[in-house]
Amino acid sequence: MPPLSDHGLRRFTLIAYLCALALIALWPARVDEGADALLAAVTAAFPAITYDVVEVGANVLLFVPFGALLATLVRSRAIVVLLAFASSTAIELVQAVALEQRTPSAIDVLANLTGACLGVVIVDVIEQARTGTR
Repeated sequence: MPPLSDHGLRRFTLIAYLCALALIALWPARVDEGADALLAAVTAAFPAITYDVVEVGANVLLFVPFGALLATLVRSRAIVVLLAFASSTAIELVQAVALEQRTPSAIDVLANLTGACLGVVIVDVIEQARTGTR
């Protein structure tokens, strides 16, 4: 079997990431179930870090690879952002309709979109640094 090309490796990584994202996003129970004690300890030690802050931060971080990986495969940044918005909205709609233990939220869509945009920016900064362009 011939080795994967760079493009093939990026596509494979994106597919693996999307599978993991689907498992996390569409898991029937709360993803943080069982972490209540840890979250309570963190929020007690750092009162500014509320559960909501942790949840939004996790959603942002969850979608950074989405934006970064797509940005390495798709030239149009607008398409990457549109795909991130559509994917996040679809996830929240499925949670609303089919997963009663999950709580869909427009804030999640915005956090996910923010993470994807951050991923795009990271790729662009790396590409600019590598090529020496602005």
